[in-house]
Amino acid sequence: MALPLLVGVSVAHAQSYPAKPIRWLVPYPAGGGSDFLARTIGQQLSTQIGQPVLIDNKPGGNTAIAASETARSAPDGYTILSADNGTMVFNSALYSKLSYSPEKDLTPVTLMGRFPMILVVGPDSDAKDAKDFIAKAKANPGKVSFGSAGAGSPHHLAMELLKVTAGLHMVHIPYRGAAPALSDLAGGQIPAMMVDMAAGAAFIKSGKIRPLAVANATRLAQLPDVPTFAELGYKSVDAAALVGIVAPAGTAPAVVNALQKQVATAINQPAVKQRLVDFGVEPVGNTPQQYADLLRSEVVRWHKLIKDQKISLD
Repeated sequence: MALPLLVGVSVAHAQSYPAKPIRWLVPYPAGGGSDFLARTIGQQLSTQIGQPVLIDNKPGGNTAIAASETARSAPDGYTILSADNGTMVFNSALYSKLSYSPEKDLTPVTLMGRFPMILVVGPDSDAKDAKDFIAKAKANPGKVSFGSAGAGSPHHLAMELLKVTAGLHMVHIPYRGAAPALSDLAGGQIPAMMVDMAAGAAFIKSGKIRPLAVANATRLAQLPDVPTFAELGYKSVDAAALVGIVAPAGTAPAVVNALQKQVATAINQPAVKQRLVDFGVEPVGNTPQQYADLLRSEVVRWHKLIKDQKISLD
C-alpha cells in the first residue's frame, strides 16, 4: 500500500505547486549574464504564480558551490539552480573530484537561453577578417595569445574548439571574468578572445573591439554583417554559454513539468523576450527532455575536446 500512497502524495503536491516562495540559486555574483537571466525571468515567474521568487547569488568553485547546495536540497521544486555548461557539462571533465554529479544529483527543467560565442579582436589588429586571423595565427604557432573569462569557461573552450578545428597553436591567458579580459583586449594587451554578445556588446558597439566570426548556426540579429564559422568552412565551431534551470534529483516529474511550463510562459512574454534579445541572449524555454538530450550530446562533444587537449583545473 505504501507505493500508491506515495504516488498520491506526489500528484497532490504537483497539483498544489507552487504553494510557497521559490528559492532560485545563481552560481555567479549579481550583475552578470546568468544573474540577469534569473532576475528577468524570475520577476515574470513570480507574477504568474503569485509567489515570491527569491534570487540567491552563491558564486564560487566554478559553480560547484551552488550546484552542491541544490543537489542537497529537498526535491520539492522550491530550490532551483541556474546551471550553465560549466555546471552540467564541463566541470565533470575538468575536475577529477567534484562535490556533485551533474547526471545523478540534478534534474534538467529547461534551457532558458543561449549566449553564442563571437571571435573578437582588438582595435589595433591587422586581421582583415576571420580567415585572415586564422591564417596569421597558423603562420605564427605559439606566438599568438588569447584571453578568456577564465580557465574552463565557455569562452576558453570555444577558442580551444577553434584551435583544434583550424589546426592552431595559441597561448591561453585566463582572466577572472569577461570584463577584465575585454578591457585588456580593447587596450591592446591581448590580441583576441571569444566573448558572448551580453558581455561584449558595449565594447563592440563603441568600436573598442571588432567581431570577426560567430560560433553559431546562424548569424546574430545584432551582428548581421558578421559571418558564422560554418560560412567560413568551420562547421564544427559552434559554441555558446547555455544557461538552464535544474532541480534536485528526485523532484517529481509533474513538478518539473509544471515549473517548465511556467518558466517557458515567462520567457515567451513579449516584453521579457525582447529584454533577453536586447541583452544578447537567444531565448529558448524547451522541454525537460529536450534539455536533457542537449546536455547528453554536449557532454560527448566537450569531454572529448577537454580530454584531447589535456585541459584540467585540478
